[in-house]
Amino acid sequence: MPSTRYVFLDPIGASTGGWLSVIMSAPTGVVYQTQYGGTACRPGAAEGFLVPIFGEEPDEGLRDLFELHFQGAGTRGHDWDDAELNRLRRLVGEVEYWSCDGRDETSHPLVLDERLLHEVDEAWIPVSTPDGPGILTWMNSD
Repeated sequence: MPSTRYVFLDPIGASTGGWLSVIMSAPTGVVYQTQYGGTACRPGAAEGFLVPIFGEEPDEGLRDLFELHFQGAGTRGHDWDDAELNRLRRLVGEVEYWSCDGRDETSHPLVLDERLLHEVDEAWIPVSTPDGPGILTWMNSD
């Protein structure tokens, strides 16, 4: 039985921003770890495989929501009002996730997994994709 491998995303906080990834849930033996929740600095970990998201500043709208509207203080357990929830749905839906069946690649919008809304926080958003459930993550603002 292979041992579990751990990969810490942005381990020293040295990235310059602009990155976005989905940690796809799957029994791979690889656990991705990251810090999320703004200044709450929560440790997150999910087993699976990493799908990078490309685009021109793909995290800009999400950063604005969490860093400006919520002031970077984290939102876990937040009681989302209708306007905030609609904004979050729209921003998540603007993220293009490319799925591939081995021959053709197809772009799909991500979908907020509202069953797990209580887990949503800066740089840690449960999502649904054509390939299954995952966690949308990016560089935490702390």
